[in-house]
Amino acid sequence: MGEATLVETADEELEGMRTVRLRVPARAEYVALARLALSGLADIVALPEELLADLKLALTEAVSNSVRHAYADGGGFVSIAYELSRDSLAVEVVDDGKGFDPERPPLLEGEELTEGGLGIAIIRTIADEFELFSQPGVRGSRLRFVKRLQRPVA
Repeated sequence: MGEATLVETADEELEGMRTVRLRVPARAEYVALARLALSGLADIVALPEELLADLKLALTEAVSNSVRHAYADGGGFVSIAYELSRDSLAVEVVDDGKGFDPERPPLLEGEELTEGGLGIAIIRTIADEFELFSQPGVRGSRLRFVKRLQRPVA
């Protein structure tokens, strides 16, 4: 298999749900691939452009956090799972890098915020549901956000 892996799974028990999993190297150039996969799913349900732009922003922040902070040596992978159902889109971003304290207030380092800074605040604002699991000194972080989709009433 190549550097990036994309798998779509279908399960008859989860009628109307599509799950797409993407595993990419933890490098900045792969953030665009994660956004492209999201755009493809958005086409299936015809998401409004404004909502898609918000979701792309949240996804970019989540994946970028893993790319920038999880692996000190620049190696490693980031896994992204997209779960599209009739009434929601869930995105989960997982890495196996160094953990951090999500409760720690953001600190300014030069002109950049550290983990727990603006990126996470942006995702929280966009999402209807938000989960973040990480601990300092424990490998791996998992960030999951869900956006409920407004369906037109027939």
